[in-house]
Amino acid sequence: MPGSNLINMMRFFCVLGLMGVLSSVNAQYLTLDEAISIALKNSLNVEVARNNFEASQINNDLSFAGGIPTVSASIADNQSLTNLNQRLSNGTTIKRNGNRNNALNAGLNINYLLFNGYRVRYTKSRLEATEKQSSYNISLQMQNLVASVMVRYYDIVRQNEYLKTLQQSINVTNQRLKLVDARQSVGLANNADTYQAQLDLNASKQDLLSQQLILDQAEADLLTLLTLKPDSTIAVKDTIIVDRAIDLEAVKSNLKINPAFLTADQQAIINDLVVKEIGALRYPAISINSGYNYSRNKNGAGFTLLNQNSGPFLGLGVQIPIFNGGIIKRQQNIARIDIKNAINTREILLNDLENFAVKAWLAYRNNLERLETERENNRVARDLLSLVEQRFQLGVGTIVDLREAQKSFVDAGFRLTNLSYAAKVAEIELKRLGSMLVRGQ
Repeated sequence: MPGSNLINMMRFFCVLGLMGVLSSVNAQYLTLDEAISIALKNSLNVEVARNNFEASQINNDLSFAGGIPTVSASIADNQSLTNLNQRLSNGTTIKRNGNRNNALNAGLNINYLLFNGYRVRYTKSRLEATEKQSSYNISLQMQNLVASVMVRYYDIVRQNEYLKTLQQSINVTNQRLKLVDARQSVGLANNADTYQAQLDLNASKQDLLSQQLILDQAEADLLTLLTLKPDSTIAVKDTIIVDRAIDLEAVKSNLKINPAFLTADQQAIINDLVVKEIGALRYPAISINSGYNYSRNKNGAGFTLLNQNSGPFLGLGVQIPIFNGGIIKRQQNIARIDIKNAINTREILLNDLENFAVKAWLAYRNNLERLETERENNRVARDLLSLVEQRFQLGVGTIVDLREAQKSFVDAGFRLTNLSYAAKVAEIELKRLGSMLVRGQ
């Protein structure tokens, strides 16, 4: 029968396509802990933050603040050839060409700053605050990275659950097609039922292929986040389990230890120290100078043929600022504005963090409540599908009833998986805001 041949060809090609999707590959199973460990190890953003922290550690030294004595040495040896024409007060005249002269000067100089309005102290404090801010930035990058990895990881779990639901639906459709074929062979079904069952199977397989593409793309996104080749082959075998013990007040109380807030708070401290640094420029700078000088001048002709001096020296230097056009005052006013801006930025950030926490909490609680109902719906949809399938096998149910039960089962599975994922994402966001994902550096 031409219709039967067409159906068999359609089945053959669809099975080939499905086998290509579900064929076994050398996939490496990846756990969440492994994914997080790889991401933290390979992340370039974390590496940049760590490099900046290392640079701030190097920079946080008393020498950069100007509190360490400076020692310098110098030496100069000049040879010259001169023509001498010299008339002395006693009437003697000296004329001589081609005189060789040598001037040798050497010295060791030590300079130590005694006082400059405590500018050294303020600068050192600012360098310490900058180092601390860099450490907070590492924690911020790590918290954000871990949260992103978890979201991507559980998205793969979600897409896998979608795939399983579609596969279960295809199994039911296959059973339905076999039953229709069996009925048709004994004259209890017509070609229309067979065609409809085959079309439904083909549509389900197309959905499965589309879902496989979404899953592959989700895996590529995770691999990119792990700084691995996006065409690598991995597999995730996990389930979405939501932590139900998160407390909103605990999250809100932790907002002030959120790395983003600590970074903004540290910026306000840094700007305050900048004001003090600038203010120190109004005070006199007192320094002590000491060292050793050596000087030797040798002339081929003239009144002085050899002049040599050597010995230590000690001096006190005072630099008093008197007037510079009001630049220091203007710089201080600008720095005070920077303090206000840093404080305002910190408060804005705190308000935003609290807003994000409340919104994430509302989504978290709402999804948890809906999750309970959806689990029941999923169980009912599964039981309904099993019941309708049995009725269809017994000949008391219709194809339409079975198709509707299948659709309800697939929709319920999608909703359950989506709600589980949404609740998990809200949980991750709450933990990120409350700095509960990563401790330390």
